Amino acid sequence: MAAASPVTFDDVRAAAARLEGVAHRTPVLTSRTLNSLVGAEVFIKCENFQRVGAFKFRGAYNAAAQLTPGQLAKGIAAYSSGNHAQATALAARELGTRAVILMPEDAPRLKREATAGYGAEIVTYDRYTEDRTALGTALAADRGLALIPPYDHPHVIAGQGTAALELLDETGPLDALVVPVGGGGLIAGSAIAAKALHPDIRVVGVEPEEGDDTKRSLEGGARVTLPVPRTIADGQALPTPGEITFEINRSLVDAIALVGDADIVTAMRFAFERLKIVLEPSGATGLAALLAGRVDNLPPRIGIIASGGNIDSRRFAELVGE
Repeated sequence: MAAASPVTFDDVRAAAARLEGVAHRTPVLTSRTLNSLVGAEVFIKCENFQRVGAFKFRGAYNAAAQLTPGQLAKGIAAYSSGNHAQATALAARELGTRAVILMPEDAPRLKREATAGYGAEIVTYDRYTEDRTALGTALAADRGLALIPPYDHPHVIAGQGTAALELLDETGPLDALVVPVGGGGLIAGSAIAAKALHPDIRVVGVEPEEGDDTKRSLEGGARVTLPVPRTIADGQALPTPGEITFEINRSLVDAIALVGDADIVTAMRFAFERLKIVLEPSGATGLAALLAGRVDNLPPRIGIIASGGNIDSRRFAELVGE
């Protein structure tokens, strides 16, 4: 890891201590059927069982818990398509403050309802024509709120890294770690933890084919911006990697695999029928990459982070039903 990195392994361990007794230590599943299909021993870190149904609670709480009493008294702002929205709303409630969340108009109904259910005020925007970062930053400034972005923040990244820390604590050394990539916070934090514990581990990110901004950025050596992708993986429908996350990932991520929407649906169906768990599209992309053979040169022992399971029953049935 580069010496100049704004997030260190010590930051991840400090986040783990901060989250102790607040976040869930989520289960790790294995499947002989999956192992046989893939040709490797696979360990799935089930962040769909995390509070708010996704890994995002780790980073949001770690960041919110480090705000000053004065900042907490004024409240917290965030922008998100859904999971970070819920996570920030719950973190605010846990810490006795309020949250105002900027969400796209077409955010999944379940995620909007859950965010409101945690007590947050929701402000909407059009994700295809408006810049959420600019809008969210202005919203926070106008209302005097502390802004917790969904991925491009050292405390958020450190919190997300605790998922990989827990996985490796349970499994011992792994040869590869496969992680969904949206803005890059989860894989950045996970790579920091994984490479610190096991320097030779291979870290592979997974993006939707329609939203391969991180892959293109890493290949080109600079952040690229694409049109907002239209994919069922709404949590990964981002046009560009984060500034901080890109700098970390260009040093620590070994490869990016791409999956199509059909691959994602196949993985969601497999998880439901064979593993007996529900994954949202973004949460299933790591599994999809393995099942579709998109990860080259598979080593013997592989970890996957199944990043979330927030999808309503109607949408789930629509996607996986024959």
